[in-house]
Amino acid sequence: MSISHADPDLFAASILKTVGENVPVSQCTVFAYEFDARPRTVSVADHRGGRFLRDVADHYATHFYALDGNRAIIGRPQSQGALVLHQQQSAEIENEAYRAACYAQPNVSDRLSVLLQPMASVWLSINLYRDSAYGEFQAGELERVEGMAALFAQAAKGHYALNGQHQQGSATAMLARLRRLCPALTPRELDVLRGTLDGLSAQEIALQMGVKPASVVTYQKRAYARLGVSGQRQLFALCVQAEPA
Repeated sequence: MSISHADPDLFAASILKTVGENVPVSQCTVFAYEFDARPRTVSVADHRGGRFLRDVADHYATHFYALDGNRAIIGRPQSQGALVLHQQQSAEIENEAYRAACYAQPNVSDRLSVLLQPMASVWLSINLYRDSAYGEFQAGELERVEGMAALFAQAAKGHYALNGQHQQGSATAMLARLRRLCPALTPRELDVLRGTLDGLSAQEIALQMGVKPASVVTYQKRAYARLGVSGQRQLFALCVQAEPA
């Protein structure tokens, strides 16, 4: 019932409830990693309620996603429809700011991710967080989550197809086209292009990315040079041109 529901957080809440019947888990987030750009928060659920976990998720997506151990999996070539489980404990995170913001502050000791690839250049990550009071996931608990992983993956694919992609709007479709036209675009350049296509100013993009406006301008110039355009008008024109056969 939570798939494609008007309340986006019901999906994560349903996963949290299902897992909680077998394994103590306190939080769940679902991210979409699309076309090498920074992740988009699809759904969150926290036993405490409120905006706390969504704020943590958005902070992660802005500042720390490149440091996530999941990136090593997402960045490798995988077969279509791949399904991978990845565990990341707090003690394994070397970056102090990342560990403090995403593990210490939310009182998390361990995270287990179900990673799946519903389509080319798109990954979904279902993250299950363990409260510090329960310690790390144990072998038997990992096996129980693994037994539910295929169910969660199918549900996430359905939710993304019916709800997630619809939320993307035309900007993400245009970003996907730009990436096909120029695979050399870096993740930071794609982040800036996404903001540009959404109509954001350099200051607004900088705030989202956690960098200075001058850095946004630099990434934008580099992206334009790779694409062979000189400004926003040519960028949008490139996005709507018919792709070569």
